[in-house]
Amino acid sequence: MLLLLVAVGRWFVDPLSPRQVASWVLLAVSLALAVWGFLLLVLAGKPRGGVEGTTTLVTSGIYRYIRHPLYSSLLFLAWGAFLKAPAPASAALAVLASAALVATARAEERENTAKFGEAYTRYMRATKRFLPLVF
Repeated sequence: MLLLLVAVGRWFVDPLSPRQVASWVLLAVSLALAVWGFLLLVLAGKPRGGVEGTTTLVTSGIYRYIRHPLYSSLLFLAWGAFLKAPAPASAALAVLASAALVATARAEERENTAKFGEAYTRYMRATKRFLPLVF
């Protein structure tokens, strides 16, 4: 959230510059991943008490390619906000957010392995963590 506030005055300055266009692309991808990820968790995950309480391992849609689309959306949000007004402070915030999301994803993977067993282990081998074919 702090990243968004740091750049608020620069969001619409020179909107067609390559940096701004890249920023808007990252922000749009962030929104799409969040909506798609939440929708699949609700529809296919059969949650009990919220999306964190899914009872079924979701491996369709975007989850076919990446394990953590919701965390990916936050990564895209952080780096998209950084590109709005690059500065050392916003770079530090984006790096910090990225590190926190990696740590959170690893912890969630341990929980999901305990919850879903070998099915989740196979799923981890078949998918990337945040970005299809890359990471």
